[in-house]
Amino acid sequence: MKVSHLVTAAAVTSLALSGQALAQSSTLQQVMDRGTLNCGTNTGLAGFSFTDAQGQYQGFDIAICRAIAAAIFDDPSKVEFTPLTGKTRFTALASGEVDVLARNTTWTLSRDADLKFTFAPVNYYDGQGFMVPKDIGVSSALDLDGATICIQTGTTTELNLADYFRANDMDYEPVPIETDNEAQQKYLADACDAYTTDASGLASVRASFENPDEHVILPEIISKEPLAPLVRHGDDEWSDIVSWVVRALILAEEKDVTQANVEEMAQQTDLNPDVARLLGVEGEYGAMLGLDNDWAVRAIAAVGNYGEIFDRYLGPDTQIGLERGLNALYTEGGILYAPPIR
Repeated sequence: MKVSHLVTAAAVTSLALSGQALAQSSTLQQVMDRGTLNCGTNTGLAGFSFTDAQGQYQGFDIAICRAIAAAIFDDPSKVEFTPLTGKTRFTALASGEVDVLARNTTWTLSRDADLKFTFAPVNYYDGQGFMVPKDIGVSSALDLDGATICIQTGTTTELNLADYFRANDMDYEPVPIETDNEAQQKYLADACDAYTTDASGLASVRASFENPDEHVILPEIISKEPLAPLVRHGDDEWSDIVSWVVRALILAEEKDVTQANVEEMAQQTDLNPDVARLLGVEGEYGAMLGLDNDWAVRAIAAVGNYGEIFDRYLGPDTQIGLERGLNALYTEGGILYAPPIR
């Protein structure tokens, strides 16, 4: 789900000065004074951002925000979630309505340099794909010449789609939609032949169908979509905190630090040096972030390591059923990698 800077640039630019002023007054201090983290997230996407039977927010992206809150407050519940559409998310972040956006957002140059946002490390490597009803007999995106395609308006998904069809000398008719829920409704109502978005988003939407096996995600991946949390430019301390919380969850998986064992490990004196620094047993790395030395312990204890979060919300044993693929650790055949704490 990727909104084009061409659609939102004017609105975001008009908020840039106020956003910079917010950043200059220290986002961390604002969050601490407020007593809660304001997190922008999806309006609803299975596995990534959803509410459970008790009305509590859950999901892969939600866990990132809870980890940040735990690192700061020692309480993962101290988060206020703001559901945002593809069109409203950047304005909400630029204006200071939210402190961090954790909403399956693609890292691009224009969002970084033009819209003035700073991205944390990629937490999900994705790519744009297509989903079609099985009964139409389509097995490749190259069979979609002349198709009607549901697509979120004002998004880089639109640009990718146009590029792909032009490169393959094909035509299509776009069916504009605003949200994932609207896409699902129109697609199921046969208002379009295919739906295109991030492959993970397609898996999430399909998992919500009454008969998911009646729908096929086509094999073609037509773009690179590195998804990552993001914050406003101008507050390096805050971007460092968000970035290193994400990295700590990745490092924890690499070093076999889990939600179940992290607090016990933090009490040990004979730890691997990398683990000792991660858990604050050695060095004063928390102070470099404006936090205490237990920040990573709290984050991991609250939500688990990266692998635990992935398996809980997205993995093969969930209704989403995603394999790790590129999102496996670099030691396991993927490209997930975090720099060391030292």
